[in-house]
Amino acid sequence: MNRKIEALASSPGAQAAAGGTVMAVLVAISFSHMLNDMMQSLIFALYPMLKGSHHLSFAQIGLITLTYQITASLLQPVVGLYTDKRPQPYSLAVGMGCTLAGLLLLSSAASMSSLLMASAMVGMGSSIFHPESSRVARMASGGRHGLAQSVFQVGGNLGSSLGPLLAAWIILPHGQGSVAWFGAAALIGMLVLTAVGNWYRGHQRAQAKKAVVRHSTGLSSRRVFWSLFILAMLIFSKYFYLASLTSYYTFYLISKFHLSVQSAQMHLFLFLFAVAAGTLIGGPVGDRIGRKRVIWVSILGVAPFTLLMPSANLFWTEVLSVVIGLVLASAFSAILIYAQELVPGKVGAISGLFFGFAFGMGGLGAAALGTLADHTSIFFVYRVCAFLPLLGLLTAFLPDLHARRTAVADANLAVETR
Repeated sequence: MNRKIEALASSPGAQAAAGGTVMAVLVAISFSHMLNDMMQSLIFALYPMLKGSHHLSFAQIGLITLTYQITASLLQPVVGLYTDKRPQPYSLAVGMGCTLAGLLLLSSAASMSSLLMASAMVGMGSSIFHPESSRVARMASGGRHGLAQSVFQVGGNLGSSLGPLLAAWIILPHGQGSVAWFGAAALIGMLVLTAVGNWYRGHQRAQAKKAVVRHSTGLSSRRVFWSLFILAMLIFSKYFYLASLTSYYTFYLISKFHLSVQSAQMHLFLFLFAVAAGTLIGGPVGDRIGRKRVIWVSILGVAPFTLLMPSANLFWTEVLSVVIGLVLASAFSAILIYAQELVPGKVGAISGLFFGFAFGMGGLGAAALGTLADHTSIFFVYRVCAFLPLLGLLTAFLPDLHARRTAVADANLAVETR
């Protein structure tokens, strides 16, 4: 893989001129995203073990997630704004290095404060990695932005799904210290991202020689602002609900169906794998039919299944969780590309803002839902969260950018044929 990227880096002008999708770069950035999010998901996968060994409450579990998510949430927009003005091709490898440092600290953490510090380091790595890697995916897309974001995102979701599986197979049998073994994945990721950085730098030089054309949406600033606000509300509904599954699904299964920790981790893996599969679908479909339609289906369309799940038996809980993962996962790529199209020329800032907001909502959701579970029950949490996808009704107020672009293209074609 490194050789292919280095070959592309040696002749970026040809690639830029061709305007085609640079699949080797997309695969490399997706692979790195898989490693990055696999390592980050180990935090969530460790919760049952950490809760017992460190005598943590649900609120403390939520605080660990909050620390990780808020660190990433606050820093990602800052990183995105900075790199819009001063791109940093090798910052991707630096971000992976921060994640490595957080993992090593997590493997030896003996107190709540050290657990929080490890979470913050992993969050810092995420804040550097995501905005710039999203920019690289767009650079390598060749105009197929939805496809590129889906390929990039599916790596992260696949990595997140592997975390519980690896925790069940490796960490639970060998203990907390075995987390350090995953440092090898971080080192591999740093090597791949250094090669991607070489391509990124070459692409920048080629693009500097070309005039950049930015297409306006024709929307007023007020309409753009309210559209971004609606997208933020949709992110809120998606990630608050996902927080209930990623942080507390194993506890829900153990409490309701009396599963073992290993069995509950396998169920969590199935859900997260469904999320990875759903992510790959959303982007290409959005390229063909428009982002708004994908957002409609992925947010509001999942509501019947979330409303059914709290009353389902084990079999149907497993089936519904897979369906929810498949449908809900397609939303983020569509929302992110839609936001980038609303604000042309601000890829880093928009990517950082939405990745950061997503992480923040996940963290706040985990903390709030953990506190709610301590005061009520984990079953009550799932009954409340089941209504969150109904916020997908707000999608009705979004402008249809796909239809607007089609109308403009048809008008231009009509003028040219006269």
